Amino acid sequence: MTQAYVGQEAPFVNRTSNGETREKVVIDSPSTQRYFELDALRVIAFGVLIFYHIGMYYVLEWGWHIKSDVQFPLLQDVMILTNQWRMSLLFLISAMVFTVVLRRAYDNPKSRWRESFLLLWQRALRILIPLLFGMFVIVAPQVYVEWTASGALTMPFSEFYIAYINPNTGLFIDKQSVIGLLTWNHLWFLPYLFVYSAIILLLFPLIRFVEVKELRVLDSLAVFSILAVFIMTAIWLELRAVYPTSHDLLNDWYSHAKYFFVMLVGIVVMLRPALYAEIMNRRYVSLTIAILLYSVIILDRHNMLGPTGELMASSRGFRILVGVIVVLNHWAWLAAILGFGRKYLSSPSRVVNYLNKGILPYYIVHQTIIVMAAFYLSSRVSSTLWEFISISLLTVAGCALTYEIAKRFLVLRFLFGLRLHENKK
Repeated sequence: MTQAYVGQEAPFVNRTSNGETREKVVIDSPSTQRYFELDALRVIAFGVLIFYHIGMYYVLEWGWHIKSDVQFPLLQDVMILTNQWRMSLLFLISAMVFTVVLRRAYDNPKSRWRESFLLLWQRALRILIPLLFGMFVIVAPQVYVEWTASGALTMPFSEFYIAYINPNTGLFIDKQSVIGLLTWNHLWFLPYLFVYSAIILLLFPLIRFVEVKELRVLDSLAVFSILAVFIMTAIWLELRAVYPTSHDLLNDWYSHAKYFFVMLVGIVVMLRPALYAEIMNRRYVSLTIAILLYSVIILDRHNMLGPTGELMASSRGFRILVGVIVVLNHWAWLAAILGFGRKYLSSPSRVVNYLNKGILPYYIVHQTIIVMAAFYLSSRVSSTLWEFISISLLTVAGCALTYEIAKRFLVLRFLFGLRLHENKK
């Protein structure tokens, strides 16, 4: 994936005459400034995603592809914590990194359209090819294990696979889409990201108006947060119930509105360095708000705040209040994570650099490994703790091995979305 190089304002520490430190803002060259924290946060976000999916195997009541016989109700509370922001963080970071590349392309009027077309073409190759490869090769075993574990499927994998890639198959008619049984499953993030990126690329000349000096009001985190929460609450109120999350690209309008707006937020943060600095400076405020509102959500889930369900059904004012709480919690976590990342993760790291290059292979294979490992171990390990540790180790090791193998062969580099030529920087 694209690395976060950019030439724009960045903080450095300056000492005053009395020895105190203060942050100043300077302009760096496009070839020297890099946002290392975005690489680190992206690695963390994908790491959270991997362990979230392992948690889905054990969490009580929530449906998933395969479920453990031993399930934990309190695990819901832990997973709800990341539910608020885990996918939004990925879209936010993707938008911020993409903005870095777009600024470089659009800053040269003579080659703007050529660079834009080339950028879109490269993005298509590095997102859509892995998507197709994942659908035809990586996801198939996961689907097979899921239906075998449920007792719905008894045929060998070779026979199932022929039906899986046949758009006219008669197998499991009720589970088919317009392309048959073929599915992108957990890889839905890739087509969504590509579509949003293409739209942003086309609209970027208009979006860049947020850079003008007259819009200094956007540099206030309070003002920006009010605006963001207002729009996100409207999306939550108007679209969430009508278009529940489906990962159907053509009909998933709540998710589209939510995640596309999050990407726009990321663009604005990247185009307004003072706002980014304010997010970092107010990180403890954001974290406090996030923890408080998360606590309210958990208390409600344990029926400790009264008949909120009835009020949701009878009072629009109460629904608006709930929407504001949910959305503000969502935004506060994003702001806090971004702020702490900017403050403490903005230095180069060999570990982050290595993992950042392998994120796409890790993402593509992780859930299939989890499902297959859980299915294999469920009848062979008596201890739930040992089973969890084994699934985690197998998943991490499998992802690492996939990346190590993929990066050594040109064809696999292409199929897994890796750069065809290794960047040594």
